[in-house]
Amino acid sequence: MLKIAYHPIYKHPLPEGHRFPMEKYDLLPRQLLHEGTCTKDNFFSPVLPDDSAILAVHDKTYFQNLSQLNLKPSEVRKIGFPLSAELVERERIIADGTIKGCLFALEHGVAMNIAGGTHHAYSNRGEAFCMLNDQAIGARYLIKKNLANKVLIVDLDVHQGNGTAEIFQDDDAVFTFSMHGRGNYPFKKEISDLDIALEKATRDDEYLIKLKNVLPELLEKLKPDFVFYLCGVDILSTDKLGTLGMTLEGCKERDRFVLQTCFDKGIPIQCSMGGGYSPEIKIIIEAHANTFRLAQHIYT
Repeated sequence: MLKIAYHPIYKHPLPEGHRFPMEKYDLLPRQLLHEGTCTKDNFFSPVLPDDSAILAVHDKTYFQNLSQLNLKPSEVRKIGFPLSAELVERERIIADGTIKGCLFALEHGVAMNIAGGTHHAYSNRGEAFCMLNDQAIGARYLIKKNLANKVLIVDLDVHQGNGTAEIFQDDDAVFTFSMHGRGNYPFKKEISDLDIALEKATRDDEYLIKLKNVLPELLEKLKPDFVFYLCGVDILSTDKLGTLGMTLEGCKERDRFVLQTCFDKGIPIQCSMGGGYSPEIKIIIEAHANTFRLAQHIYT
């Protein structure tokens, strides 16, 4: 059964006019239930994880300052959300959703997190709506628990996974692959194990050819025990924070290819949703919902 991490805390109140579409975390599960893609049995509620899982990735001083709301104003500005105890609790619960999703994926082949994909969180700081790196925490958890020896992170958000690259820069157990817009934030990129930077307005055909050439070769070469997939939908041409030219169908084919390839090779995969900033919320929800529809179709 497809298991999906969701908690009401995912929809965090923000100041009016804030550019982050927080309402998607409420609308997406409702849409999946309404259309019959999922039932309530598909969802599970994450809780606060053990701090040791977070501290296996994040600097102790940073995590303490974050938890105690002692970050400097400049550090809070880089995160982009007003800092509060509930916001930090939300971030920790999202991380637990990904950790537990890993365990479900080992059992069922796939698991999803309605939120997550917080790939701009570095080991010692937060950036761009990200404070704790959920998939990095999940990857380190699997390795420390001897549940995986080699992990591949496939980051297909329009923004480079700079925090993820920094966290695993000296860790041979985790291979970081980021395919992103060359002209997008972060404007100073980190070095992933493999970076593919795409030019402005890259369309479906070019994008998919690159992905379909690279991913099977990576899986064959690395033979990972586990894959994390960051499936941001900010690759769409309509996205106000993206630079690529992808259609909804192209984005759907991207997801189908990643999921089907991992299914065919028998590699467990955990998916976190990542970014999506199209002005019309219905486009964001449709693009994200496609990922869940495909997972249900392929894995059941």
